[in-house]
Amino acid sequence: MSKQTYRICLCFRRGFRLKVAEAPPEIKSLFERYSENGIMIVDHLHRFLMEVQGEDKATKENAQAIIDTMKEFMHLNIFHRKGLNLEAFFRFLFGDLNPPQSPSLGVHHDMTAPLSHYFIYTGHNSYVTGNQFSSNSSDVPIMKALHRGVRVIELDIWPNSTKDGVDVRHGRTLTTPVELIKCLMSIKEHAFSASSHPVVLTLEDHLTPDLQAKVAEMVTETFGDLLYTSGPEGLKEFPSPASLMKQLIISTKPPKKHLETKIVKEKENESQKGKDSADEDAWGKEVPDLKPALEASDKDETEEGEDHLDEEDLDDEDSKTQQIAAPEYKRIIAIHAGKVKGGLSDWLRVDPNEVRRLSLSEQEFEKAIKTHGAEIIRFTQRNLLRIFPKILRVDSSNYNPLIGWMYGAQMVAFNMQGYGRSLWLMHGMFRANGGCGYVKKPDFLLTIDPSNEVFDPKVRLPTKKTLKVKVYMGEGWYLDFHHTHFDLYSPPDFYTRVGIAGVPADTRMEKTRIIQDEWTPIWDEEFEFPLTVPELALLRIEVHEYDMSGKDDFGGQTCLPVSELRTGIRAVPLHDSMGEKYKNVKLLMRFEFV
Repeated sequence: MSKQTYRICLCFRRGFRLKVAEAPPEIKSLFERYSENGIMIVDHLHRFLMEVQGEDKATKENAQAIIDTMKEFMHLNIFHRKGLNLEAFFRFLFGDLNPPQSPSLGVHHDMTAPLSHYFIYTGHNSYVTGNQFSSNSSDVPIMKALHRGVRVIELDIWPNSTKDGVDVRHGRTLTTPVELIKCLMSIKEHAFSASSHPVVLTLEDHLTPDLQAKVAEMVTETFGDLLYTSGPEGLKEFPSPASLMKQLIISTKPPKKHLETKIVKEKENESQKGKDSADEDAWGKEVPDLKPALEASDKDETEEGEDHLDEEDLDDEDSKTQQIAAPEYKRIIAIHAGKVKGGLSDWLRVDPNEVRRLSLSEQEFEKAIKTHGAEIIRFTQRNLLRIFPKILRVDSSNYNPLIGWMYGAQMVAFNMQGYGRSLWLMHGMFRANGGCGYVKKPDFLLTIDPSNEVFDPKVRLPTKKTLKVKVYMGEGWYLDFHHTHFDLYSPPDFYTRVGIAGVPADTRMEKTRIIQDEWTPIWDEEFEFPLTVPELALLRIEVHEYDMSGKDDFGGQTCLPVSELRTGIRAVPLHDSMGEKYKNVKLLMRFEFV
């Protein structure tokens, strides 16, 4: 036990003892129940794993492996070598051997269904290093995204300054360009570093036919056998992720669909108006409530035939007629994108002989779900729907991704270089299924019932199950932070926020009490969360340090898919605001479904 001192004034210091983490009373009680004479042997631990932790398939060999591992860390004396004492048992529960998701689960979803049956980890303007208006373009954020498991990379391709080459940049802004070939080479090198499942490149094309031909040559030569091609007529049905392992797929509007395209250009100065996130805390605003977005409103109804801005509709001029397209460019496009003529009902019409990708802005989508929610779900059962952030998100902030997932949208495109609570939800969703970047959609989003109805997120359903969450304690901040990081004059005053992100009926946040002046806080509080749609639920966990004189400080966060939570007592690692895991900070929690 060490001591920390804090300067109160020039001539006075205040001392605090740094306590060593001890097992909470419930953990001590469990140890007594599953041990004998102060030692938990293999048989005891095996029974604990099955009865308390809910690990029905645990074996005595698993229990022995835990004991053997803990011996190395705890340096147990000869008397304890056959089992665990209380300290070793507590350290096992609060250690890396006991995470909230099973490390052996891996990719376990059925990966043989069409691509349209999966939520796909999707980036927006993947080359941007910071804000959307004046930051640099680079291949570095692309590499970072791929290493995190992102499976859809977006590139905006424009003629370079001399009009004889191709750059990647955010058009009509002050962002600096990066050469397309550099991005392509980085994609080839890093595409499958985190996952072997296919990577889709969505291209926002602003090129002339001669430069499209150059792109086709670059893509073909760079990707080689990794490039998936489907033929000039497109796909009648999407292939499965399992059939596309280690394949790179190009998706954009085929050149023929650029003919006589009239462009609705948004004024550039609109992108510089007040930021949506100007009032965000260091970790971002609260995730937007979905209820207002789901409530129908006549004035918000999307008119048939109304023009809408689509990123992929933008060209160099306000209107232009596409010249004769380069045939080699058409051949590399496997997933055809774009909007058909007409209004929203036409865009969402399902063609039994063709599949395609449709892109809608965040605002377009919010309007569409109020009047065409069922059609959207039907469309996404066979086709791909991509949603991208509105143009006013200059600061690279994001929206609530649940609004897309609830309606079956596969490609909820996010600014991965940003931060904040919405991005934490994205991280949480794609921790599922082994982090491969593809999460199988729930069956209710893929089926039509006998009465020809589909899932309606606005309808409150009966509770399927209730998740009980107990927050015991936390530790690790004193190792990962300077002792004055949170408070210059005393140890931190931590509290935990825990709750559910999901359909509106399930969404709720709760908060523990504040533990004052303690680096190793013990809350020992329990919360219950009734779940009507547990398949879409994400468990949100945040720790903050109370500051009575200003905004509370950020102490860590994580987000976990409820569908993969392991029951029992678990050590939950926390991450920083950018999603990087802290080395030592974690919570001891218990999960139970009733």
